[in-house]
Amino acid sequence: MKFASRRVSVALLGISGLLSAPASAQLYWKSPDFRGLPVTGTEPGIVIPLPGATSQEVNAELVWTLRAGLNFAALQCQFAPSLMTVANYNQLLTHHSKELATDYKLLQGYFKRTAGKGATQNAINAAFDSFNTRSYSSFSTVYAQRGFCQTASSIGQSALMEPKGSLQITAHARLRELRNSLQYVGDIDARKAPPIQLAIDPQVPAFPPTCFDRRGDLKKKCMSRD
Repeated sequence: MKFASRRVSVALLGISGLLSAPASAQLYWKSPDFRGLPVTGTEPGIVIPLPGATSQEVNAELVWTLRAGLNFAALQCQFAPSLMTVANYNQLLTHHSKELATDYKLLQGYFKRTAGKGATQNAINAAFDSFNTRSYSSFSTVYAQRGFCQTASSIGQSALMEPKGSLQITAHARLRELRNSLQYVGDIDARKAPPIQLAIDPQVPAFPPTCFDRRGDLKKKCMSRD
């Protein structure tokens, strides 16, 4: 699996050789707190259930789900260029390319292993496509776009600061936060926020396979389905 090639540049600023972290863009006067406990991949509403998955496959799905969410943000959050969701995502593909390629193969292996005896390659591919479709659709939001986009921006920056091969650390630590950001929270009183149903529910319409390119990325033309 190939990913777009971009380099991550880090600017050294300040005195005494200190590394200055990039400032986070803000879409709120007072940003809501979406933080939550780290996840293992077994919690409801975090990832698409994969029955019989090994611990390695579960870790791979956590990373792949985080990637899907950040890819979705790269397309959905371009109304606020200061969030840099596009640049964050493109740089993440390069910085963590080996880990993502390994996780991709692990997930392909899961669907091949669980497809059943005599399953055709087309059937295996269809199952994997369906999984990708539901993963992307689970990040679809209209009312909570501001919170989701700002959170995705922050998580994307954090992922770039992790050493190569350590994207799973960000996935375990912050995937719940990304899920929490799909709930509408206003600037005035977050306690009055109405609940929002995650699109993990299989009854929610999902993106068709034609909405994904060969890398498994969601095509921009399909964002109008929101």
